Amino acid sequence: MVYRPILPVGPLLLGLLLAAGCGGHGAGSGAAGAAAPAADSAAASGAAAGASPGEGPRITLSADNVHIEYRVYGHGEPAVVLVHGWACDENYWHAQLDALKAHYTVVTLNLAGHGASGANRTDWSIANYAQDVAAVARQLPNTQLVLVGHSMGAAVALAATPLIGERVIGVVAVDALRSVGEPPLTPRDIERRVAPFSSDFVGATRNLVTSSLFESGADPALVQKVAYNMSLRSPAVAVPTMRSLLAMDLAGLLPAIHVPVYAINSDLLPTDGARIRRSLPDFHLDVLPHTGHFLMLEDPTRFNSLLLQDLAVITQRAAH
Repeated sequence: MVYRPILPVGPLLLGLLLAAGCGGHGAGSGAAGAAAPAADSAAASGAAAGASPGEGPRITLSADNVHIEYRVYGHGEPAVVLVHGWACDENYWHAQLDALKAHYTVVTLNLAGHGASGANRTDWSIANYAQDVAAVARQLPNTQLVLVGHSMGAAVALAATPLIGERVIGVVAVDALRSVGEPPLTPRDIERRVAPFSSDFVGATRNLVTSSLFESGADPALVQKVAYNMSLRSPAVAVPTMRSLLAMDLAGLLPAIHVPVYAINSDLLPTDGARIRRSLPDFHLDVLPHTGHFLMLEDPTRFNSLLLQDLAVITQRAAH
């Protein structure tokens, strides 16, 4: 049993906007993130000079000259690049870092307008966010990459895959891609769904989180923390990003994806794997029962086990 949405968000908006998930530990991360750019400048200079990336924060420039903050942990092949969702930042992957860096190079990043990355952008399209990921990928010495995206981050990861090229050996989508194969929204439908967030971003965002993104038995402290942190994101970034996400042409993008795509979804909403495979033949689905949209925070032990399993399979497939 899950909370029923009060707003007319509908399964499609949730399936895409479940990208809207990102709250868990954002309040504590904001202050730390704000202090990062000065330290990152030196790190970015080292990366530009070809220095080996050790652990720590650094910056690079996206195609439109927005600075993108990212961090590197651990070592080894492939590099696992973690892409956050709508109104999130890199810190929402904190519960995965120890498990992943024991085996792989791990990279977290803040998309433009999020965390300590720059916000001097006017086009908040998924295509531009994909350029952010590609800019980080160009700074990494690894020969192989796996892109892992939560919700909207999965769409960004898919859009970034053709930009990066053959170095990408797989994509892992986290609570995402449910709308693949469904008819696109009309412009009128998009504006109707965005309208509550345009008029009252704080109220609409908190309502979305508390009524639609968690199971009824979820930890109330986590639910409220997510709702509070998401609602503090900049509407000037979040609202046009939502509009771009809802308007994204997945059908036009998927033919360019020639790597396996694995998904780890919650059971908050059903995922029609058969329909998705008609557009993405190399699609593989795991469903984590009794979780909501933030499954990587809600149950990191079970989630990390599935993620490591998918990464191992992707790596083995690339070796053959």
